[in-house]
Amino acid sequence: MSQATLVVMAAGIGSRFGGGIKQLEPVGPNGEIIMDYSIYDAMEAGFDKVVFVIRKDLEEDFKEIIGNRIEKIVDVAYAFQEVDDIPEDYKEVFKARTKPWGTGQAILCCKDVVDSPFLVINADDYYGKQAYVEAYEYLQNERHDAEDEICMVSFVLRNTLSENGAVTRGLCQVDDNGYLSEIVETQNIESYRDGAAIHEGDCYKEVDAGSSVSMNMWGLKPNFFSILENGFEEFLRNTEADNLKSEYLLPTIIGGLLEEKKISVKVLTSKEKWFGVTYKEDKESVVTELQKLIQSGVYPEKLF
Repeated sequence: MSQATLVVMAAGIGSRFGGGIKQLEPVGPNGEIIMDYSIYDAMEAGFDKVVFVIRKDLEEDFKEIIGNRIEKIVDVAYAFQEVDDIPEDYKEVFKARTKPWGTGQAILCCKDVVDSPFLVINADDYYGKQAYVEAYEYLQNERHDAEDEICMVSFVLRNTLSENGAVTRGLCQVDDNGYLSEIVETQNIESYRDGAAIHEGDCYKEVDAGSSVSMNMWGLKPNFFSILENGFEEFLRNTEADNLKSEYLLPTIIGGLLEEKKISVKVLTSKEKWFGVTYKEDKESVVTELQKLIQSGVYPEKLF
């Protein structure tokens, strides 16, 4: 049994750019991709297993670009997210669907290969070292053994904006004890003046650029799989057969559990700058940011 597992959600790679696997393009000086830096940081923090959630049709390319390399340095497993990986009763109902069911289903796919506390991340996001250290310490701390408690690593909104367009962020309300009280998925957030705003039509509604936001970095325990399983069945039961785009999303699931007081979510905070490839144009700035981190000694020139 591993001490702590890093679960990398990579089943959606390529889809936002109309085919191709732009998120797997090199951004480091020796051909490293963003995931290399995430795995490096996670291993340095103490994580000793990596699970990649991918689509079956990407397996060959994925292994060639990163999987085969990473297998040489850490325990690796794969989970495959497919549209028809749903309870038998619903396969006929949703036979017209072609799109997988979102991040909740992605995590559920891991239930047979994860047996330790685990941290969930997006494949195309750079989170920084502090986030992994905070998460690992939390997941290994026996004081947080409460079955109904999970954690989330939050970021400061201004540190997560893209220069190339609007982003969607989970804006978080955190109580005085450091627990999440509400999370609101908010679209069309842009840099605005010296801060941030929600851009709708010609209107800009300013939001606090110092707000805590969720970047889909969750610390969970294996008992969470049964919560997801029951929730997924209910989600499918309440989804119309002709609704081909509805998704079972982790922030929505956790928000619902929070509202029903079925879980508590400890909010850990990273002050580091997030970056990722939301838009094709983001790649250039990711390369620049990583080069700065290498020059300042945060990373070696050659990672592995």
